[in-house]
Amino acid sequence: MLGFDTIVAVDWSGGNDTGATPRKDAIWAAVNRKGLAESPVYLRNRQVAEEWLTALFQAEQTAGRRVLAGFDFPFGYPAGFGAAFTGSDDPLAVWDWLEQRITDTPKENNRFDLAGSLNLKLGSGKGPFWFNGLGRDVSGLARNKKDYANPFNEKRHCENLAKGAFTCWQMGGTGAVGGQMMTGLPVLARLRRQFDVAVWPFQPLDAAIAFVEIWPSLTVGAAPEGEIKDAWQVAEVARQIAALAPERLAEILAVDAPVEGWIFGLGFEDELNTPPLRNDCFALPPGVHWTPVEEALAVLQDRLSPVTGVETLTVPQALGRVLAAPVSALRSNPPLPNTAVDGYGFAGARGAGVHVLPLAQGRAAAGDAPRDLAEGHAVRVLTGAALPLGVDTVVLQEDVQLGDGTIRFSGPVKAGANTRKAGEDVVTGQEILEAGRRVTPADLALMAAVGMREIAVRKPLRVGILSTGDELVEAGETAKAGQIYDANRPMLMGLVTAFGHTCVDLGRAADDREDLRKRLDAASDKVDVILTSGGASAGDEDHMSALLQKAGAMTLWRIAIKPGRPLALGMWNGVPVFGLPGNPVAAMVCTLIFARPAMDVLAGALWSVPQGFDVPAGFTKAKKAGRREYLRARIRDGRAEVFASEGSGRISGLSWAEGLVELPEPATTINIGDPVRYIPYGSFGIGT
Repeated sequence: MLGFDTIVAVDWSGGNDTGATPRKDAIWAAVNRKGLAESPVYLRNRQVAEEWLTALFQAEQTAGRRVLAGFDFPFGYPAGFGAAFTGSDDPLAVWDWLEQRITDTPKENNRFDLAGSLNLKLGSGKGPFWFNGLGRDVSGLARNKKDYANPFNEKRHCENLAKGAFTCWQMGGTGAVGGQMMTGLPVLARLRRQFDVAVWPFQPLDAAIAFVEIWPSLTVGAAPEGEIKDAWQVAEVARQIAALAPERLAEILAVDAPVEGWIFGLGFEDELNTPPLRNDCFALPPGVHWTPVEEALAVLQDRLSPVTGVETLTVPQALGRVLAAPVSALRSNPPLPNTAVDGYGFAGARGAGVHVLPLAQGRAAAGDAPRDLAEGHAVRVLTGAALPLGVDTVVLQEDVQLGDGTIRFSGPVKAGANTRKAGEDVVTGQEILEAGRRVTPADLALMAAVGMREIAVRKPLRVGILSTGDELVEAGETAKAGQIYDANRPMLMGLVTAFGHTCVDLGRAADDREDLRKRLDAASDKVDVILTSGGASAGDEDHMSALLQKAGAMTLWRIAIKPGRPLALGMWNGVPVFGLPGNPVAAMVCTLIFARPAMDVLAGALWSVPQGFDVPAGFTKAKKAGRREYLRARIRDGRAEVFASEGSGRISGLSWAEGLVELPEPATTINIGDPVRYIPYGSFGIGT
């Protein structure tokens, strides 16, 4: 029962009322409801915050929406504190105990006095709490850590793992959470009594409202210039949690810390701190009219980021998936020194001449544990066997004569001959695969060899394919005069599948703006990116670009490329849309050149550049200046030959070709035998 409709993130403060004007170092809250973010809310003091939270929870409860509410202060003290004052290790008993003792108004509270009295009750009056921020002395509470004594751990286990986390014993000062904790837990205790609440990780999250401990600085980077850090961070945390699939959220919440509590997202920082795509992520610099191919690719590489979630799979299940984190070896390969051949092992080198060594009984075979060998003896070893202790050299069995309990061979033999050293391939802890790599069969072998059982991978990118236009009919249907069969959708679906993504068929949309809008709305709930063909220019029936333009998130790229030119890029309900040309040849070329590397990044993979080769031309051509051209081509007799026609409507040329010849922007004349760059389809990740 871990599906939540509404995510709330709250940045708390233990200080006094901060006034009517929104400011930093105050209480801020952010709501993300069903993936839609609301503007952060400024709450000037804890009383206003409690009233706001009460109203919010009441409204969500009335609407039947489940809520996950995160608060940025510790939910538990280090082990032993609760038992010392409440007689119980139950951290929620501490909440109620504090609620009975804290007095709090917008202008003052007694947190420093309570901390001092707790220190005195423990006997020394010198800890665990410290820092007095008042203008008067407080009995039992030092202003600094001079003569400090703490009967408990300085930090909880989770805080020792979270770099930069503050101790809950510090009651004030920059970054301190002790005061926030003492003033925040009583508020949460009262809210628990008023609503159906479960507290993580102390209780099963089967209630209408879940309270979760957060620390925004753990998973959120620096705020953009001009933004209030606290306001921006809570909005980001709410977005991060809302973007998680229920099963992934369940994995992150699967924590066993029943006494001290835990910080949400600890151990998953890199995954959570993935910024969303902006509505202007495809925007080009002002004044750009014809965009060079390299500039367009640079914009995509710079502006896009992964949009896919993360899951854990066994190594065999991970074939074709994108690694979400680097993989490091759990064990060296080989784990022990071993023999590379069948032969006889012994210690040390042997010089020129004939050598005779006594032969020990038995043998060492692959899978046997290393055995001891008497000094000066030899032992039979089989390929792959761990070398017996003391053995570092092996002589081939073909070079040995067996005697009565001895072996005889001629030297010289170098020390270490015919053996493999432990870890000569991979050593324990070595990074063997980088994040963003798509797992290959060879990678499966490598990971298995070093002991990997499970790895974190990106979920497949879900790519929706939509064709537009009244002129289109499905292949096999009756085509009326003026109608054509839809060739783009099956082609694009094949390409997307070959790229390793999950393809979602969105069908065909008529030349009707409202119909297209409904299809985009429906698609944005079930795919990560949308590829459309047709309607991407600026004509009367180019509804795709018109809709994206009206949504305020569209850039019509006029790219200096042939075939192609118009490419409508934009965002629809947070989902990137690639509006490809309607011509099949141009649609395929633009998909290979632009959409393919962009989708790799969205899928969490590394930006990829297709490998091309300089080969002799088997054709002649006079190319004009201005556009980069891609010719359908194949290699025959060591030369690149191109399709007879450059017409963009000649679909047969796509099938005929086995790759593309890329001609740069400047004018050029190509003669037979001149070097040209040939990019095989395989370099784009597709077969011929």
